[in-house]
Amino acid sequence: MAETTSRRNFLRQLIFSHPPAVAEGAAHTLVCIFLRGGADTLNMLVPFGDDDYYRNRPTLAVPRPSASAGSAVKLDDFYGLHPRLSPLAPIFRAGRLGFVQAVGSDNTSGSHFDCQDQIEHGEAYGRSAGGGWLGRHLRARTAPARSAGALSAVAIGAALPESLRSAPAASAFYSVDEIQLPRSSGSPTVIARALADLYATEVGLLADQGTQTLRLLSKVETLRGKPYVPQTGAEYADDGFGSALREIARIVKADLGLEVACIDLGGWDTHFFQGAPIGGQAGPMETLARGLAAFDADLAGYRDRVTTIVITEFGRRLYENGSAGTDHGRGFAFFAMGERIRGGAIHGDWPGLKEEPSLPGPGGMDVRIDYRSVLAEVLECVAPGTDLSKVFADFTPQAVGLCRAGTVGNLSRQGWEAGGGGEGGFVDDGGRLPDDRRVVPDRRPTTGCRQ
Repeated sequence: MAETTSRRNFLRQLIFSHPPAVAEGAAHTLVCIFLRGGADTLNMLVPFGDDDYYRNRPTLAVPRPSASAGSAVKLDDFYGLHPRLSPLAPIFRAGRLGFVQAVGSDNTSGSHFDCQDQIEHGEAYGRSAGGGWLGRHLRARTAPARSAGALSAVAIGAALPESLRSAPAASAFYSVDEIQLPRSSGSPTVIARALADLYATEVGLLADQGTQTLRLLSKVETLRGKPYVPQTGAEYADDGFGSALREIARIVKADLGLEVACIDLGGWDTHFFQGAPIGGQAGPMETLARGLAAFDADLAGYRDRVTTIVITEFGRRLYENGSAGTDHGRGFAFFAMGERIRGGAIHGDWPGLKEEPSLPGPGGMDVRIDYRSVLAEVLECVAPGTDLSKVFADFTPQAVGLCRAGTVGNLSRQGWEAGGGGEGGFVDDGGRLPDDRRVVPDRRPTTGCRQ
């Protein structure tokens, strides 16, 4: 479930949030993209080096890399990208895009709603952590040393995602142009001048809040009505996803204190006519790739200040169903993009594609890395010094190697090597998972990782 934020509520946050209401420019922005529906990442990050992939998917497998149209775009000797994701290949080769393979949760329900809520809440199956993982992160960041600005967390859309629940301040809108004083009360400029005169005579909390509020409104006003021109020839697609990324780039460049931005991209529940190079999944993949490529190009001068992650609630089954699609599975590939990411590599052990019928819940790629370990490392990457115990309580993150050296400080190595995989990644409450959800490690060497 999501909660809406109106313009009136946004202005209320400005006035009554913890002081000061407006943070000065954020040091780093984390952009979180959620692929709603359970994305089949096996056809996105194609394991063409595993013959079982082709045996399980006689009509849905993406052809091995070749000169033929519709074949996978080679990344290394084992993995390739779906051809509709080809705009991401240059970013991968430049070292700004990386993947973590076999990520997932301990949820065996196969339910979209249960799995989405669990991942957005950042908790173990059947337990409540209270609020969303990004909300807890922002709350831990703002108390007591610093405070949240009204634009420190935004969702581009009509409602806030569960991941931002409990954030000190969070807003949902389609464009920052929606933020302004109500025109029904008169000219916004005249009202702003009157408020400025009033706050100039006050001291204490009200004066501080009022001054900071007007400062933000002033910054936003400078953007209103001005055409936004992306840099370095970046071209955003004329769709909702491209527009959302374009708006985030605009806010980042305006230096409005943005720390977290969330976007949803749907269309990934491909039970029917999924297709291989073309078909039902090809459209969402093209939308994702075009948007991310434009975003990366547009932020060429800001890449050290922005990290983007892509996550889904679960992957799909290994084999195709009788409707030319795939059903709900388990493990998936996690995407991350930015200067702080150890890109040009696929991190994590390849689990193979032989389903174990004795395991409960939906089949699919085995989960080897708890999603919270990846999210914890990302937080340490974008906000060094984060108190992870306040974000993922009763959980010991394992180092994954996704972030560049020097950006991760507090993660436990516990048998993991930077840039490699490890033995699972599920350590909850200081012990092991129950046997019915335990992840058994694979002893194969890590594939496709840059050491």
